[in-house]
Amino acid sequence: MKIYLRILGFAGSLKNFLVPFAIFSLIAGVFGVLNLALLKPLLDVLFEQVSPEKLQTILATEPKWYNIIGHFYKGFAQNALENGKLATLKFVVFAVILASLINNLAKYLSVRVLEKFKTNMIANLRNRVFEHTMGLHLGFFTNERKGELMSRITGDVQEVENSIASSFSAVIKESISLVSFIVALVAISWELSLFALLLVPVISGFLAYMIKKLRTNATDSQQRLSNIVTVMDEAFGSMRVVKAFRAERFVSGKFAHENDQYRKAVYGYSKKRELASPFSEFSGVTAVAGLLYFGGALILNQSSDLQASDFITFIALFSQITRPAKDISNAFGQAQRGIVAGGRILELLDKDVEIPDGQMEMKFEKEIEFDHVNFSYTTDRPILKDISFTLNKGETVALVGASGGGKSTIADLLIRFYDVSSGKIKIDGVDIRDLSQSSLRSQMGVVTQEPMLFNDTIANNIAFGRVVSEEEIIRAAKIANAHDFIMAQPEGYQTSVGDRGSRLSGGQKQRISIARAIVQNPPILILDEATSALDTESEKLVQEALTELMKNRTTLVVAHRLSTIQNANKILVINEGKIVEAGTHEELVALNQGYYRKLASLQEL
Repeated sequence: MKIYLRILGFAGSLKNFLVPFAIFSLIAGVFGVLNLALLKPLLDVLFEQVSPEKLQTILATEPKWYNIIGHFYKGFAQNALENGKLATLKFVVFAVILASLINNLAKYLSVRVLEKFKTNMIANLRNRVFEHTMGLHLGFFTNERKGELMSRITGDVQEVENSIASSFSAVIKESISLVSFIVALVAISWELSLFALLLVPVISGFLAYMIKKLRTNATDSQQRLSNIVTVMDEAFGSMRVVKAFRAERFVSGKFAHENDQYRKAVYGYSKKRELASPFSEFSGVTAVAGLLYFGGALILNQSSDLQASDFITFIALFSQITRPAKDISNAFGQAQRGIVAGGRILELLDKDVEIPDGQMEMKFEKEIEFDHVNFSYTTDRPILKDISFTLNKGETVALVGASGGGKSTIADLLIRFYDVSSGKIKIDGVDIRDLSQSSLRSQMGVVTQEPMLFNDTIANNIAFGRVVSEEEIIRAAKIANAHDFIMAQPEGYQTSVGDRGSRLSGGQKQRISIARAIVQNPPILILDEATSALDTESEKLVQEALTELMKNRTTLVVAHRLSTIQNANKILVINEGKIVEAGTHEELVALNQGYYRKLASLQEL
């Protein structure tokens, strides 16, 4: 129930929804019952069961203002005495049509209110989940499967819409209808009503058992659906590898297995869910059959004031009471998948951000300092050990060393993708944990080894999240040595780059990434192996663009190719998480047995 209410809370104020929805549902329920209740006067007229004395008695009674049936009977009696039976019949038929019109109009208005409630709830929920997920730390995305996240934001949210919102409305609307029918039945005959209600404990017990079973099946089916989305995401994102290794059959088999498991889970859920409806219907038919016998006996034995028209109206009303009862039972069954999906969504929403935001605005004027920094992703394996160095404003510091030594981790800590395990990273003496993340990252431009472009135009990829003029985009592209190849594209700057930039070469994608950083015009630049994946010609063009970008900026460079960092003010050699050497290129080459000297020899520098 807690999950149910939390999910409903995303629609906004429940009061603003419940009040109009309950009013329209009440009107629809009352006039829906009235449609059938009007059978009694109709039958009384047709079978001449209304005497003048009885009509006079009805006229003499003043009904309460809310007693719709009472007011109708008074008009009915007056019409019968003044205009005769045929006119009375017309009066009753007109009343039936009017009641049906009001009933269906109220139903339509209640559906409009419901749809607004559902669309608000789902839109707010999906926005909240996506925004919260975007705010989680980078390590969360490293550990989680993308397909699982996509399934929660798409499939689970859709299931909430189909299940929780619909079941919530069904319970309210059908409960009002059910109560209206029960009140009408009791008003006709309390003996028959009491007999009919004896079946309620039996049906309730069965439904409680079914709901418990349904929740188990619903959990399994939602997890299986997540597995399907994960397989698809991995397959489509790695299509080059799949085809190169002729693994289409293997991947298809993996998908077929997960799909078959999902089919079994959904089928198991459906078998139990669909059992509720025929059971309710069978219970209703059995109850009607019992009422026919019990009520017929009362009339035949003349042991009650029950008249034939009362009995027929009672049976007609009771035959309809199974519909709201069945809809309520179906709603509870249907809601189980929504509750499971909602639980998975709320589990994601309850994930801690882990990297709390600071409050101070960043002002970079002097230096960046790593002060005895230690870091580990897990407690048992340290990645960085006692890292200390200073990067003065306007300088370039390069990090070199073997893969896995911790160079990129140093850059990630400065951007604050992660927080240090101990020690401090300070900018102008202020711990970066005290700075707002937005302020910190607004001062930094990042160019990574693998350029990430979005399936959009070249211009939008360069601007990316910033409102800039066309002139600024072109200027940035020219500085990044990208303007010429962009103009050679079919639509120039409005050319779509394809999925993850698949229509461009590696060097072209990297130069667009550099243009993106130029547009931001950051005082601090982080280059994470920006040229290591390029061919010689592309590397030359990209390196020229980077050299232009680095002018008058404070730069932290992570590099494998030493040729790109020979002019750095300081080079730090990182090995197994420690700084083992530090100095300029010339100083480090001069160390005959040094680690950097070995790297330089291997690269023929």
